[in-house]
Amino acid sequence: MVVIGKKKYQSGEGAQFMTRKSALKKLQLSLNEFRKLCILKGIYPREPRNRKRAQKGDVGIKTLYHKKDIQFLMHEPIIWKLRDYKIFNRKVGRARALRDFAEMKKYLSNHPTLKLDHIVKERYPTFIDALRDLDDCLTLCFLFSTFPSLAHIPRDQSALCRRLTIEFLHFVIAAKALRKVFISIKGYYYQAEIKGQAINWIVPHHFSFEPQEKREVDFKVMSIFVEFYIVMLGFVNYRLYHSLNLFYPPQFNNTGQCEKNLVDEEAFVSERISALNVPLMALDPTIQGVEDEEMELDQFSKDVDAQQLEAAKLEAEKIKKLKTLFKGLKFFLNREVPREPLVFVLRCFGGEVSWDKLLFVGATFDENDETITHQIVDRPSMDKQFLSRNYVQPQWVFDSVNARELLPIQKYLMGAVLPPHLSPFNESRLDQTYIPPEERALINPEYKLKDVEDEELSSENEEDKQENETADMEEGSEEEEEEEEDDDDDEEEEDEDEDEDDKNEIKVSDKEKEKEKEKKREQMQKKKAMKVKAGEVRKEDPYEKERQEKQEYRLREKMIKKKHRNLYKSMMQGRKERAKEIWLLRKKRRIHDNAEKEKHKEARKLKKRKLIE
Repeated sequence: MVVIGKKKYQSGEGAQFMTRKSALKKLQLSLNEFRKLCILKGIYPREPRNRKRAQKGDVGIKTLYHKKDIQFLMHEPIIWKLRDYKIFNRKVGRARALRDFAEMKKYLSNHPTLKLDHIVKERYPTFIDALRDLDDCLTLCFLFSTFPSLAHIPRDQSALCRRLTIEFLHFVIAAKALRKVFISIKGYYYQAEIKGQAINWIVPHHFSFEPQEKREVDFKVMSIFVEFYIVMLGFVNYRLYHSLNLFYPPQFNNTGQCEKNLVDEEAFVSERISALNVPLMALDPTIQGVEDEEMELDQFSKDVDAQQLEAAKLEAEKIKKLKTLFKGLKFFLNREVPREPLVFVLRCFGGEVSWDKLLFVGATFDENDETITHQIVDRPSMDKQFLSRNYVQPQWVFDSVNARELLPIQKYLMGAVLPPHLSPFNESRLDQTYIPPEERALINPEYKLKDVEDEELSSENEEDKQENETADMEEGSEEEEEEEEDDDDDEEEEDEDEDEDDKNEIKVSDKEKEKEKEKKREQMQKKKAMKVKAGEVRKEDPYEKERQEKQEYRLREKMIKKKHRNLYKSMMQGRKERAKEIWLLRKKRRIHDNAEKEKHKEARKLKKRKLIE
């Protein structure tokens, strides 16, 4: 009996993976259609353990997919819709070539539509799964909302991205879910907490669109991602709005009837919603709002430690205070400051905002209103100022949110040199990282910038001390000379009287001293016999100690297994690079601080000279 075994590459990794070329052949799709299908379904190439076996002995690097993923794609109904698109394009092209415009119009009226609802439900079985994957969705939708009509990006897609993102911002305002803000070169970084999930996204700055000369960005592929994310964000917005008892699409109480005559109803509603300054209408007004709800912590869980529970309580109290950070304050925005991010941030924490009516719709009060507490300005000076309000720069709003308290406005006044704007997202830091004192104060509110303040005070005190010492030295030298002359006269008189008494007492005292010395010697001998002797202190040689530690460290390194040695080397190399980077940053900071000190000293000297003159 002959036993026939399996052929080579029919089991293991050779049978588990397949190349992209074979996948296209199996699915009978073009490369563009296959790429679109993989993006929509969330299927990506895999990296095998042994590439030679997975490629069935072929040399080189090929794009490999798991065989189960390709079998999963074979049952997808979108494949048939993509084939309908191919047939539709062929028919329209034929009608255009024959100039049969009636037939072409007929085909265009029956354009096939691609529905992705079932894919969203398939990829995200629960609502929490959708929230966890919302970061990329929001970032890409906010980016596309700023685009004009491009070659591969239809204008309708950008308009829909704008609408959905504004709706999401309205939810964050209504839920008071914003936690952190940071402004960078890329744009505005935001973090919101929704259903216990931290969601981060970036909103680009509002600049005019600059077209790409070199086609470095594939807008067609990005547009496919956005096509899926639009459907996903629509589902998420609908669920979020109904969780807060709000209408979706958002509705508001129509208060601006006079403005409505200028534009049609749809444009009026969309502009009012994009102003982010209008409270939305609730489905049932009798239901309790978000502001009155209180967070309850589960105190009956056995696994949680008492310290963790206490930390959670403190965090809950801080978040509760943060939600009403700007409550009771009224802000007026000047025309030069970015309106949308400031309105969004201020309204998330209970502030009232307005601006000039001529700039944009949605202004609620004028600049002359005396109840305004803060006016946000980004210019060096203003001709007309009100004494009843504070004039601050926009950074004060963002820094106050990150610090979770209203910061003093002295450093953020009009025309002042602003303190550094630091990122609040650096919580889980590496061991070897340089943390400037300002950032340390941001991470730990209890830490104060003592070093910076002490250095400034010490520099001022040193200068004052030097001036005082020079004056004291001159006065002290004259007083010492007079005291020395008086002391010499007194000493001469006392010496003559003491010489006679000493001669008589010397004889008696010598005998008594000898007896006392003998008694002390006997006592010391008895004590030495009874006393516990202390050990001798030996001085440690620091060089010898360091040498032993290095030797022990080398022995521990030799004990590392061979398979882990390369990993250990890369770790140590990374540690050296981080240490070097920290050293360079500290050096830069030291040079900068010294330069600032010199400027401060020169300024103080000039002031003193002016006062003297």
